[in-house]
Amino acid sequence: LTPKFLPTRTRISTRPKPTPISAVYNPIPATDRLISAVSYFLPFFNGIQYGRFLFTQYPSLALPFQPILPILSFYRSIPYASFVTFFALYLGIARNESLNQYTRFNALQAVMLDVLLVLPMLIQRIFSPGQSGLGLQFTVWMHNGLFVFVVGCFVYGLVACILGKTPYLPFVTEAANRQM
Repeated sequence: LTPKFLPTRTRISTRPKPTPISAVYNPIPATDRLISAVSYFLPFFNGIQYGRFLFTQYPSLALPFQPILPILSFYRSIPYASFVTFFALYLGIARNESLNQYTRFNALQAVMLDVLLVLPMLIQRIFSPGQSGLGLQFTVWMHNGLFVFVVGCFVYGLVACILGKTPYLPFVTEAANRQM
């Protein structure tokens, strides 16, 4: 409470008047989103092989993949299809300076994910886990984990690209950023 004889202070605002916010919205063109989404099929097709133990143990888990099997069979029937697709994606899209950076980044992420999938296969061939025991159990765990990781990355990358968002995949995004 202030006494009646003291004058009240008037406040003078020193804040500047707010300026209208203008957001620049640059939508990703549909063709760039489509190319980006399709690029995630390379690691998906190459990584679906890691689900064989899960498909054997849980046959109902294979049902969502049934529509893709004819495309996958056709893809695998072509000699060196994975090799050619890898280099086409890397040289034709990821390193093509005339394409949108969004498309190039997603293609590079797909290529990096595909490279990561080759490493466990090489390790398995070098160390040959055997037909039973701890080595086989480790192989089953590794394959199951890789399969879940690949399918998760595929679904996340596909949905994010369709929506025009940039997917950030664990371990892969950092490698793709270094290559850009």
